[in-house]
Amino acid sequence: MEVYTVTVATGTSEYSGTNNYIYLTLVGENGESERTQLDNPGLDFCRGAVDQYKVTSPSPLGSVLLVRLEKQRYWVEDNWFCQYVTVEPPDGGKVLTFPCYRWFVGDVKMEIREGTAKTLTGDSALQLLEHRRTELQERQKTYRWVTWAPGIPRCVDAETEADLPQDARFDNEKRSDFEHSLHYALLELSLKKLTIWFGKSWDDLEDFKRIFWKLKSPIAEYCMKHWKEDWFFGYQCLNGSNPRMIQRCKKLPENLPVTADMVQRSMAGRTNLNKELKAGNIYLLDYAIMDGIPSNTIKGHPQYIAAPICLLYQHPDEGLIPIAIQLEQTPGRDTPIFLPSDPPLAWLLAKMWVRHSEFQVFQLLSHLLRTHLVVEVFCVATLRQLPAVHPIYKLLAPHLRYTLEINCRGRTQLISANGIFKRVVSTGGDGLLILAQREYKVLTYRSIQPLYDFCDRGVSQLPNYFYKDHSLMLWEAIHSFVSSMVNLYYQSDHDVQEDLELQAWIRDITEEGFTELPNFGLPSKLSSREELCTLLAVAIFTSTAQHAATNNGQFDWCAWVPNTPCTMRQPPPTDKDAVTMDMIMATLPDVSQSCVQMAITWHLGRAQPDAIPLGRYTEDHFTEAKALEVIDRFRMELKEIEKHILTENEGLELQYLFLLPSRIENSITI
Repeated sequence: MEVYTVTVATGTSEYSGTNNYIYLTLVGENGESERTQLDNPGLDFCRGAVDQYKVTSPSPLGSVLLVRLEKQRYWVEDNWFCQYVTVEPPDGGKVLTFPCYRWFVGDVKMEIREGTAKTLTGDSALQLLEHRRTELQERQKTYRWVTWAPGIPRCVDAETEADLPQDARFDNEKRSDFEHSLHYALLELSLKKLTIWFGKSWDDLEDFKRIFWKLKSPIAEYCMKHWKEDWFFGYQCLNGSNPRMIQRCKKLPENLPVTADMVQRSMAGRTNLNKELKAGNIYLLDYAIMDGIPSNTIKGHPQYIAAPICLLYQHPDEGLIPIAIQLEQTPGRDTPIFLPSDPPLAWLLAKMWVRHSEFQVFQLLSHLLRTHLVVEVFCVATLRQLPAVHPIYKLLAPHLRYTLEINCRGRTQLISANGIFKRVVSTGGDGLLILAQREYKVLTYRSIQPLYDFCDRGVSQLPNYFYKDHSLMLWEAIHSFVSSMVNLYYQSDHDVQEDLELQAWIRDITEEGFTELPNFGLPSKLSSREELCTLLAVAIFTSTAQHAATNNGQFDWCAWVPNTPCTMRQPPPTDKDAVTMDMIMATLPDVSQSCVQMAITWHLGRAQPDAIPLGRYTEDHFTEAKALEVIDRFRMELKEIEKHILTENEGLELQYLFLLPSRIENSITI
């Protein structure tokens, strides 16, 4: 009789433990052990427990290939989350680890493999090959593609988060916090006291402080003090929630009839617009994508949208400053060009209109489309095409945690026909989908690679562009990490080409996920290790650093509502001299819209209580020493980046810390 020592680890989150029956069978190359009920004196499988058992076999099993776990109901159904199983052979040999990290829901049987990562060509045992095939068949039935709306990336087939399997759901703590935090935010804004003002305008800009006293941050307070200043407007173009919009202007757009004389007062001494264009110091924000987008109607009142063009100048003393703003794409008598030399209220309102467009673009395009929806494609394809033993599955799994549920919630609660955007945002309703469809048409694989993005926008030389500098450091660290991991499991380009599961994965991404995108630029076949490394780096960078750059600061930049208004209630001004404070207050969001903007940006932008920072892996999918060494080197590199960023920010009154590795989540969870 052979006796194996088995340990079983139960999850640490709420309700991970179970009082149901758990059975275990070891499956070896020479046969199976006895089916053993795991039952020690006292309570088994409590939350966070690591329980040890003896499992017997009538004869030696040889190499243990699989661990078969079964859960059967006892009185009432009680789900169970298993982290891992370890198996120590009778001769005291090497202890084998079998990662699981799955929920057992109902009466269920599951077989898990030993943790050594293997591609398809690395498996020869028929049992293991059959296990790979069966696992993928089951996953493809569970995770299906669906078109939520035409003209945007496809997503998981789930009408609400309740339709997702338990393995893709929030843990109970995360779910409770998510559902209660928005209610808390609204309560803190004292909405009951402000109810009589719902639908009413504020009296003046100082009134916005009435909802600013409780929910605030150091940057939000700084924003409240400096939002009118031109240098601060320019700073946000570089380091705000939408830092990917600015581009170098080599030649003035034909639809922006700015002359050198018009902006001369903004120029430094002994220079002019033409000289600065040639020197590469003129930049552009062009919101042409907003032109003609249908605007929302809120409580019977039409909202308004503009499509501004903003010219900026990298001034040698003042930094990046706006020097001309046109609020529509077509110039004309009713589309004046606003200048810093105009009446102060006219210039201020023009900047507000740019910032209003910025809210729409950063929330719907830079944030939702270019991070959430792009990463969901990788998530669904990974679950459908790569078994848990595959090294690329192990690499990506931690960076896909919670993404399916937060995206489902976004589709049902934020951008749906009755969602929050419809209630308070000018592009709510039809507009947001049309805007996303326009951006999706021009989305390219090249544009989501930071090295190409900065180069193509001509912004590599912009000073104080902290988002760029930190992004490139993180990109290099992530790409190096991914390359080291890929090289452990693929010895040559030929190995990549011959991995049938990997090739099915890339086809799922390009042909099922990114449909209707003939110019996206990502081939449907991976031909080299370098192609694979770049693609994996894009997936991880987008789900971590890029998401943090657009998500984490949204409360900081939007809490002071006049700085980044979610909607505008009057049309853009056509006469500079007619702008008054009354016009500005009638244009900005009303009391209720302002409260919801503050609450939702706090709810989505705050640090998550259960956040797992970049590079920290709470689930040990990899078990091999060499892979663990690669992870350790990645962590050390992230620590060096952290030190560099902190040192760089010492003494700065306005610090850029959104891309501190310790503040970047390992996946899109919010």
